[in-house]
Amino acid sequence: MNGLEKLLACAGNWSGNNRLREPNTNLAEDSESTATVTPVLGGRFVRLDYTWGYQGTPQEGSLLIGYDSKADSVAVHWIDTWHMGDKVMVCRGTATDDGDITVHGSYAAPPGPDWGWRIVIRSRGHADLSLTMFNVSPDQREELGVEATYSRV
Repeated sequence: MNGLEKLLACAGNWSGNNRLREPNTNLAEDSESTATVTPVLGGRFVRLDYTWGYQGTPQEGSLLIGYDSKADSVAVHWIDTWHMGDKVMVCRGTATDDGDITVHGSYAAPPGPDWGWRIVIRSRGHADLSLTMFNVSPDQREELGVEATYSRV
């Protein structure tokens, strides 16, 4: 089975809500959000583009998702205007038969050690799509960073 099949079935446009847990204040901020799931290179890859807002300023992000069937692993290149600026985070992980894709990446947090980032993409049939992101401290404690839920447009 191709680890991207469930996500590929979600091709098209989505709308919903993005909840950002602001790391400095730990306050949640909700904004309207859109997502577009696009098969790339004949379905060998999937691109998930999304929009959201922070304090009234539009934001956007994109995940390019690939599945390596020989290694049974997923690789994601993630960019986001607010989280990543002009950097790309490379994440690696797995896909389950029920449509969950879970990947992990890391980012520099000078002057301390690098922090981790975990992304979970859930695609349940043609009606539900979600994107959840967790900030992971150097001692492996996770805190919810982003929770976006979508319905098909």
